[in-house]
Amino acid sequence: MRTSVKILDAYIIKKFLSTFFFALGLIILIAIVFDISEKIDDFLEKKAPLESIIFDYYLNFIPYFANLFSPLFIFISVIFFTSKMASQTEIVAILSSGISFRRLLAPYMVVAAIIASLSFYLNGWVIPHSNETRLAFENTYIKNPYILKTRNIHRQINPGQFIYFESYNTLDDIGYRFSYEKFENGKLLYKMNAERLVWDTVKTSWRAETFTIREIDGMKEKLRIGVALDTTFSFYPEEFNRRENNILTMDMNELETYIQDKKMRGAEGLQFDEVEKYRRSSFPFATFILTIIGVSLSSRKVRGGIGLQIGAGILLSFTYIMFMQVSTTFATNGNFPAIIAVWIPNIVYAIVAVFLMRNAPK
Repeated sequence: MRTSVKILDAYIIKKFLSTFFFALGLIILIAIVFDISEKIDDFLEKKAPLESIIFDYYLNFIPYFANLFSPLFIFISVIFFTSKMASQTEIVAILSSGISFRRLLAPYMVVAAIIASLSFYLNGWVIPHSNETRLAFENTYIKNPYILKTRNIHRQINPGQFIYFESYNTLDDIGYRFSYEKFENGKLLYKMNAERLVWDTVKTSWRAETFTIREIDGMKEKLRIGVALDTTFSFYPEEFNRRENNILTMDMNELETYIQDKKMRGAEGLQFDEVEKYRRSSFPFATFILTIIGVSLSSRKVRGGIGLQIGAGILLSFTYIMFMQVSTTFATNGNFPAIIAVWIPNIVYAIVAVFLMRNAPK
């Protein structure tokens, strides 16, 4: 009996992995074809080298795309080969031999655990660094130069130190209507105002133009006015030139440090960073949920055959994606906590998985 169960486990694991990698490879090929057709004009217009297109862009595009949607590929794979087993009455024979449905799930969950663990590691530490090359290629040959459209920029650069720009030109690295304030124990000690703050690439420092400086010491105040002053601050032009997708180049440790630093500075766009942080763990966990749902849905032999089950599975996978997009939109555009927004689809579909598992054929 144990030997036959081991053979069954190996059979399911082999079917699972072969179907998964076949579906993954097929979808990736289709995605590459569509991506090339969409970006071919940009490649030709900006004269992107063929070597860079292949090795810098697509060689890093493949793992990013594959890992991002691996839970859904797993779901479709499970639906496909399990429904095929059910149509050939293999599932009925397995359950009739005394193997419970939960025991039948064991090899599925083993594969799901392997892929989810690999996905979590790749998504958290490996792929972010490969994204650096891919995004650098996109910024050079596909996207237009980044322009910061935000006005009235307020930030805390260090405890008790605040800066303000009315506007900032990312093309020339010039800030307009700049002010810098330093507080200690709630009291203002130092304040600088400047019509322009210009980044000097040669000196790697800032130059304040048409400035006034107030230094306050109790009841005494010193005022200084000038045309130009070279100075340094603990912020750099790169902080204003970052696109939102630059967080994709940070591993989990770097992303956590970046979020904490951003919270301290009071910078905008923190919701996008937190959504990315929690998504890196929620997507691999979804592998287990979608696997259970896939087996529960497709293990029953139905009159509509494999096509009906695959159609139902694809529909369910699209509702999961839609649910995830809607919930994250509430986090990025509202005050909804990012961790709840990212994890609530998994919670809802976990409840669906438990319900379907209880009603699966026994």
